[in-house]
Amino acid sequence: MRWAAVIGSPIAHSLSPILHRAAWDGLGLPAEWRYERIETGLDGLGARLSSLDDDCLGLSVTMPCKRAVLDYCDAVDPVGAAVGAVNTLVPSAGILTGFNTDVHGIAEALREAVGAAGITPHRALVLGSGATAASALAALGTLGVADLSVAARRFGGPASILAAASRLGVAVEQVMWGDGDAVRRAIDAADVVVSTLPAGVADDFARTIAPTGRRAFLDVVYAPRRTPLLESFKNGGAAIAHGLDMLVHQAALQVRLMTGSDPDLDRMKAALEPWR
Repeated sequence: MRWAAVIGSPIAHSLSPILHRAAWDGLGLPAEWRYERIETGLDGLGARLSSLDDDCLGLSVTMPCKRAVLDYCDAVDPVGAAVGAVNTLVPSAGILTGFNTDVHGIAEALREAVGAAGITPHRALVLGSGATAASALAALGTLGVADLSVAARRFGGPASILAAASRLGVAVEQVMWGDGDAVRRAIDAADVVVSTLPAGVADDFARTIAPTGRRAFLDVVYAPRRTPLLESFKNGGAAIAHGLDMLVHQAALQVRLMTGSDPDLDRMKAALEPWR
């Protein structure tokens, strides 16, 4: 029986099974095919990947494994290699290939938001410096944004956001997260802001800002549905792209990679209505 799964830790909250099942049903794939949540931390990652069988369609990968899985891939798509993280694994004929669909998900979610608001993005700010932040840099590049800033607590290390920026061929202005005034100035100067911060991290900061003006904002967090940061930007009139929008688009590309067929986006979006 064919199967797929999402791996990471913690994983109980993941909506990937709902999205993939909705896509599979729309494609008329067998109801017996299963998509599971499999709790997998860094310590058990190697054993988990070595246990994949011939019935596995692929794996969705979430934190904290997006960078670590690169060590187990036989091949990596150019986007994943440049970003330094993959969120999709597809086994075929003994070859495990890693793909990054987060870039596609972020780009499409932002494209919908800026298009609806009539915004032409020029300057962007990314909050955070992890794997998703690196994907956000790549996604913003596809939208034609060349003026990029990153606000984070740290920037160094071999898996850093600066290393990813170098591979992507872009320069970023560094803004220290601890300097609230500098972060607020960077927000005011940006016409696109993407937060890749974990849930709760920016809650206190969100209460100190009142961003106004014509801009788009994406918070990759989708639980809770409305973060204090998202509410601050929404109250200031920003065009909002939600984490659920990113989730749908990145999952749709995963379905294509795993099954070879294009899913129905509207069907996948409808499956997430209870969480909107």
